[in-house]
Amino acid sequence: MDAVAILESEVRELVRTHGIDPVRDRAAFDGLLDTARENYERRAGRGDVPPLLDLARAERAVRDAVAGLGPLQRYLDDPEIEEIWVNSPSRVFVARGGTAELTPTILTSGQVADLVERMLEPTGRRIDVSSPFVDASLPGGERLHVVIPDVTREWSLNIRKFVARARSLDDLVALGTLTAPAARFLDACVRAGLNVLVAGATHAGKTTLVNALGGSIPADERVIVCEEVFELRLPGRDVVGMQCRQPSLEGTGEIPLRRLVKEALRMRPDRIVVGEVREAEAFDLLVALSSGIPGMCTLHAGSAREAVAKMCTLPLLAGENVTSNFVVPSVATSLDVVVHLARDARGARRVREIALVTGRVENGVVELAEIYRTERDALVRGAGHPVSTEPFARVGIDVAALLRAGD
Repeated sequence: MDAVAILESEVRELVRTHGIDPVRDRAAFDGLLDTARENYERRAGRGDVPPLLDLARAERAVRDAVAGLGPLQRYLDDPEIEEIWVNSPSRVFVARGGTAELTPTILTSGQVADLVERMLEPTGRRIDVSSPFVDASLPGGERLHVVIPDVTREWSLNIRKFVARARSLDDLVALGTLTAPAARFLDACVRAGLNVLVAGATHAGKTTLVNALGGSIPADERVIVCEEVFELRLPGRDVVGMQCRQPSLEGTGEIPLRRLVKEALRMRPDRIVVGEVREAEAFDLLVALSSGIPGMCTLHAGSAREAVAKMCTLPLLAGENVTSNFVVPSVATSLDVVVHLARDARGARRVREIALVTGRVENGVVELAEIYRTERDALVRGAGHPVSTEPFARVGIDVAALLRAGD
């Protein structure tokens, strides 16, 4: 065994002896690592063990192996890397600035399985042949998704990091995601209690935008957040987050997103935020919004109009007694604002359009008013105007003057 392997083995033994969790109790782990290193150096001075030629590198390698994710930890620590995925032990990719890169990291099948087991251990979630998919949140807030054979040829995993480059709409303006006038308009919409649907493709920046919009929610509001796994980090003093739960080995105890949305209504919410609408929970969210509780949610769609069309079809999955005759008018009167994001040719995230739902339906199609649109890669003012200024006036906003200032 080389010097680093010996030191790692001794640190693992100390961790077992002291019964600490190296991931959650970093201070205690660092103390054990210091003790092991000092003992090792004394023994190396006597010639009992090989010397540590690069002390900093050795400590980092041991820390990553015992308290981190081994060969993947350096990618988690890199603030420029947004996502890590493993297609096979020899094909480890990362996304940096929206661009995928094949890394030089090569793992073994055993390492991949051990890493997944280590990541899932603190979450209480499981993966096996009977349940070959799993979603979970890592202690650092990263989102983990794993698929195993025989659904895939080899173990496949994705780790999506929450790269906190933007915590407010002003941060998004500085990053070029949207313009200052558009940011002021969205801020006014959230303060006025309008219902906001954020749409876009995977990794287009939907979660980041919702987090930024959360900064515009009045501080005295009670916000209930419902997600498949924890991703959103909304500011505020009265925020409650809930996540779904997988069924147990006996097939019981599952808590789907529909249940969370229903429970949120019993928790005295001033506002409901749903991390991502995929299926029948769209119906329960629509019922909540129809009851007068402001809300926000995200949805996968290629444009603002596609997002509204999808919101008109997903609730139909809730049951045969749910029909378009109920859903379409409910969408028209419950949704207020649709924001669509996409990545440009360089991988940068951009708001492509902001549209208002007018409340009118023509031939089964919900009408939209274009407030901002993309023209020659620039977000410019559209021809649309709010149908009603009353929600803005209630919070002291002259929305007509605000839009004129952005023209």
